[in-house]
Amino acid sequence: MKMPRPWLAVLASLLLLGGGASAQSKAAPRMAPTQGRLTPAESGGGAHPHPAMAPPQPPSRGPLTPAELATALDSIESAIQRSYVFPEKRAVILERLARGRKSGRYAGNTPGQLAEHITEDLKSASGDGHLYLIHDPAWFAAQQAGPKSSAGDSAEAFHRKQAQRQHHGLTELKVHPGNVRSMKVTGFMWVRDETGGAYDDAMRFLRDGDALIIDLRGNGGGSHAAVQYLVSHFLAPDTLLMTFQSGTQPPAQSRTLEHVPAGRLTGKPLYVLIDGRVGSAGEDFAYDVQQFKLGTLVGTRTAGAANNNALLPVAPCFQLSVSEGRPVHAVNQSNWEGTGVGPDREVPSAEALDVALSMALEGLSQRSGATAPELAEYAWARVGLEAKLLPVSLSPARLKSLAGRYGDIEVSLRDGSLWLVRPGRPPSRLVPMTEDGLFAVESSDSLRVRLPGKALELFWVTEPAPRVFARG
Repeated sequence: MKMPRPWLAVLASLLLLGGGASAQSKAAPRMAPTQGRLTPAESGGGAHPHPAMAPPQPPSRGPLTPAELATALDSIESAIQRSYVFPEKRAVILERLARGRKSGRYAGNTPGQLAEHITEDLKSASGDGHLYLIHDPAWFAAQQAGPKSSAGDSAEAFHRKQAQRQHHGLTELKVHPGNVRSMKVTGFMWVRDETGGAYDDAMRFLRDGDALIIDLRGNGGGSHAAVQYLVSHFLAPDTLLMTFQSGTQPPAQSRTLEHVPAGRLTGKPLYVLIDGRVGSAGEDFAYDVQQFKLGTLVGTRTAGAANNNALLPVAPCFQLSVSEGRPVHAVNQSNWEGTGVGPDREVPSAEALDVALSMALEGLSQRSGATAPELAEYAWARVGLEAKLLPVSLSPARLKSLAGRYGDIEVSLRDGSLWLVRPGRPPSRLVPMTEDGLFAVESSDSLRVRLPGKALELFWVTEPAPRVFARG
C-alpha cells in the first residue's frame, strides 16, 4: 500500500476539527493501515463519528444550484460504490440516496441542509457512525490548495493551526486533593513532530500523581497515532494493539512504541471517564483500557463508531466521511462498532469525575505502603469530596447561633453565610461540609473549621490535631 503523505496523518478530532486530503488524493483513514508496524506519523486519521458530535457548522450560503447538487451527489455515490467497507450494504445505501434525489428531498437545499439530509439518509441506510457529510468550506478550501499556494493556505497548515489552538486536544491538567492527577483529552489530534512533545509534557505531569484520571467525555475521536502514543505509556513496548482490515489489502498492525520520552506509567491506578459522546479514536483508547485491563472506565456507554474512515473533499464545500476498513483488537479479535464501550462503573456523565476521584481516594487509602501523612491527606480529600457529592445546608438560626468571638478570631454572619475573620487576614467565607459543624474555608484547601458550639477548632491538613479557641 502506498504510504500517505506525512501531512495526511494530521487528521481532525471528531469534535474539534476536520481532516482530509488534497483534491488529488484521498485522506488517510482514522486508523490508516500500512504494511508492517505503524509509527505515529503513519497511523493517522479521524473524523466526526456522528454529525451530532460535529462542530457548529458555518453560516450557510444560498441553496446549491442544480448543477452543484448533481455533481455533489455523483461524487458521494461514486465514493460509496468504490470504497465503502461493507460491499453488501452499498446497494442499500445508494438506493436511499437515489430515492432522496428522485423525491426532490435534496433540491433547493443550502449546504448545511444538504449535509444534514444526506447524513440522515446515509446513517439510516447503513447504521454506520462514520458515514456522513459535513458542510465545511474552510476544510474544503484547504484541500484545494495547490503547489503554488502559500504555505499558510495548505491543508497541512490548516490542520496544524487547529491542533495548536486546542493544544493538540490536551486542554486541561489538574492536581486534585490527595495528589490525584487528571488530564482532559478533548480530541485525539496528531501533528507530526509536534503533538508528541505535548503528550510528553502531559505524561511527565501525570507521572508524579498517586492515581491518574484521563477524561475523555465528549471526545469524538481523531487520530489513531495519538491513541497509539498515549496508550504506549501504559503497556510494554511492542505490544500488539490492532490489526486493520481494509478490503483486499493485506492486514496491517499497530503496536505500542519502543520508546516514550516521559517513561512508562504502569502500576498506578488509572481511571478513564467516558460518555455517549465519546466515539471513534476516543473509543479506541477506552477499548484498550478495557481489553488490556489497564484501569477502570467510569461514566456511560460510548457511541459505538469503530470503522476506519477516509475524509474526501466533495465540491463545492463538503467533506465526506466513508468507512473503508475496520480494526480488530488484539485481545478479543473484535471491536466496538455498533455496541460502544461500556463502563465498569456506570454513573451520569456529569458525576463521573467526582465518582472517579472518590474511587481513587478510597483505593489509595487501602494500598499497602502508604505513609501516615499520605493517609491523612487521602482522608482529608475524601471528606471534602463527600461534602461536594452530598452538600449540606444549615438553617439561618443554626448559623446565627455559631456566630461570635473565639479568642482573637471572629465568626460573623452576613448575607446568609458565616465568615471567618482572623487578625491580619482578609475575611473568608465558611461553607458547611457536615451537619455537625465542619466548614470548608473558601479561600483555602488546606484549612477547615469546626464549630461545635462552645469552641472553634482550626484543622490544618498538615497537622495531626486541631488548634482550639474557646468561645468568649
